[in-house]
Amino acid sequence: QVQLVESGGGLVQPGGSLRLSCAASGSIFGIIAMGWYRQAPGKQRELVATLTSSGSTNYFDSVKGRFTISRDNAKNTMYLQADSLKPEDTAVYSCNVVVVVRPGAVDSFWGRGIQVTVSS
Repeated sequence: QVQLVESGGGLVQPGGSLRLSCAASGSIFGIIAMGWYRQAPGKQRELVATLTSSGSTNYFDSVKGRFTISRDNAKNTMYLQADSLKPEDTAVYSCNVVVVVRPGAVDSFWGRGIQVTVSS
């Protein structure tokens, strides 16, 4: 089993910054991909950013140039640096990891989510 713990959310003014963290622990033989998703009230969950084991990144168009996804391999921790935040970035942000849980077995896990509110 793999546990994900998110931190770093909260209330920030428009134009401000936050850094979200997602720490993974448990039975991890290797991380294939990691990603951040968000869901605003009344809307479907959407992809924010992903990072593969090879270092490839992908961003939702509305966050390109403002958000940066990264990881610390030694700590099994993923980050989302969110700059120039806008009210429309307000949502519950969740992290997702695709990992090798044992040789030949891959699984996907989700964090519980963390609230980010952008408001003056």
